[in-house]
Amino acid sequence: MTDPGVPLAGVIGWPISHSRSPLLHSHWLRSYGIRGHYVPLLVAQADLREVLAVLPKAGFVGVNVTIPHKEAVLQIADVVTDRAALIGAANTLIFRKDGKIHADNTDGYGFLANIEQQAPQWFAPAGPAAVFGAGGAARAVIVALIEAGAPEIRVANRTRSRAEALRSEFGSKIVVYDWVQTAQMLEGALTVVNTTALGMVGKPEFRVALDTLSPRALVCDIVYNPVRTGLLEAAEAIGCTTVDGLGMLLHQGAPGFERWFGVRPVVDEAARAAVLGALLG
Repeated sequence: MTDPGVPLAGVIGWPISHSRSPLLHSHWLRSYGIRGHYVPLLVAQADLREVLAVLPKAGFVGVNVTIPHKEAVLQIADVVTDRAALIGAANTLIFRKDGKIHADNTDGYGFLANIEQQAPQWFAPAGPAAVFGAGGAARAVIVALIEAGAPEIRVANRTRSRAEALRSEFGSKIVVYDWVQTAQMLEGALTVVNTTALGMVGKPEFRVALDTLSPRALVCDIVYNPVRTGLLEAAEAIGCTTVDGLGMLLHQGAPGFERWFGVRPVVDEAARAAVLGALLG
């Protein structure tokens, strides 16, 4: 790993052992025969600025960023894309040759690319969207839905004030509902997205009544462990088109890989299998 000219990349977080990004990027590096490495980097919040300053000197060309550093890196980066600034977080850093750190957010791109791949008939302007959650992932999804033309975005969060903050920031397209107003929120919605951790392995189930959910709706859960969440299974039983969260993980990683290693990777069944095998294992 110390050979000159061998690019290094990785993912920074605290904790980091849960990240599946090393599996994905290592698969792409092998598939394209690229001499490079992608490694998990456990970095405490207090050390973030110092570590980011040192990594380029150690041969790193960039890193992905995960919890809890996505917001903090915006204060450290020299260049922040409009997309990352709007979302208020970055998940992809490029260490430029001029010494500057370039911050971007590809979560919204990954969200849309995943839906377009799994449900190409989806058309955001067809009707309202309903989003559960108001954290960083929700912000990325909401920005993507606005860009895709959703006419209305209904948001519910257990702490209502966080959802209200999204309405203040993103405007009149955002309509806030109490968490217990599921029936009203889902009525007529044609895109439904869970951006919370509910339903994830080790977390409580996503217990929301789907009685008013239309079978015409597309339901996406960004949770990818398990890939088939309880929400997706319940939506399928109603007749909805469903989209799992694994594809979002894969697609959001592609732009960074291209910037770091010079090849735009294909998100295909082989890439899914590389990550899915570990999840099932």
